[in-house]
Amino acid sequence: KPGEQKHPKEPSSLQCMHLAVVACGDRLEETLIMLKSAVLFSNRRLCFHIFAEDSLKPEFEKKLKEWPSSYTKKFESNIYPITFSVGNAQEWKKLFKPCAAQRLFLPVILKDVDSLLYVDTDVLFLRPIDDIWHILQEFNSTQLAAMAPEHEIPKIGWYSRFARHPYYGTTGVNSGVMLMNLTRIRGTQFKNSMIPGGLTWEEMLYPLYQKYKNHITWGDQDLLNIIFYFNPECLYVFPCQWNYRPDHCMYGSNCRGAEEEGVSILHGNRGVYHDDKQPTFKALYEVIRDFPFEDNLFQSLYYPLQSKFLDTVHTLCGRIPQVFLKQIEKTMKKVYENHVIVYLGANHRY
Repeated sequence: KPGEQKHPKEPSSLQCMHLAVVACGDRLEETLIMLKSAVLFSNRRLCFHIFAEDSLKPEFEKKLKEWPSSYTKKFESNIYPITFSVGNAQEWKKLFKPCAAQRLFLPVILKDVDSLLYVDTDVLFLRPIDDIWHILQEFNSTQLAAMAPEHEIPKIGWYSRFARHPYYGTTGVNSGVMLMNLTRIRGTQFKNSMIPGGLTWEEMLYPLYQKYKNHITWGDQDLLNIIFYFNPECLYVFPCQWNYRPDHCMYGSNCRGAEEEGVSILHGNRGVYHDDKQPTFKALYEVIRDFPFEDNLFQSLYYPLQSKFLDTVHTLCGRIPQVFLKQIEKTMKKVYENHVIVYLGANHRY
């Protein structure tokens, strides 16, 4: 249509959905399970951008090569060292969790990438990345990133109760799942609390950190909240089922989108995959971790998940198993149908 804003694409993004993650310390296994969930369900080709400490690089290369070829052909991976283009690298490294601040520098480092989905290591995809990637097409002419709210209910939200710095909206946003149009981020002058005019993304990061470092608790997520507080027109807010955390069920169910559609992306923050505080989150993580790639999805993933969930019905999150199972069941049916149609189609020709 005349005058319609088109989403800019670089040629390779037509074939590739870019996914970035930052892994340091003991996050190797968690990151690999996240990447596995992405590959299991996605339709289009994936480009992984893994930012990792030097000691983890050979481990990532080795483990990804061990995956069966039917899956390795669905993605390409690039592994980068941890680098910070402005300010003091040691300070950035110590901000919140080791290396977490790396995500702030993605627009600067990945200069040839147009759009990108960044996720924390403790994220699991329960449906194709294609579906969240499509949200890029819904951005209006000023939006350049998308995140979900930190909470649905202000009176129990962290930012609305405790924040000592500006934050987006009424409850702040959570940066564990962040969709970014990097081209737009690189080309925008951002309003800020430091100078009357605008600053580019790269110019803004270090002065912003210096100004607020004594008031922030959640590191880079707080800095993103400050940026979008001053530039609310730049943010697209997607619903909670795209970044579903223990907070959405441990105080009673408070993510309506997940109740209606099921969880699309699970975010096991607070270390819940590795302790017994939220058995439903742990069950999903373990079933995807233990799934043998070439096996039948229903037999070796969905049914074990159902039986594990029976042991969690006494917990607040376990009371609503359909919220966790609805989307993954739908996704597996599609994967199975595609597989059967392709298989039958291939045989039909002979």
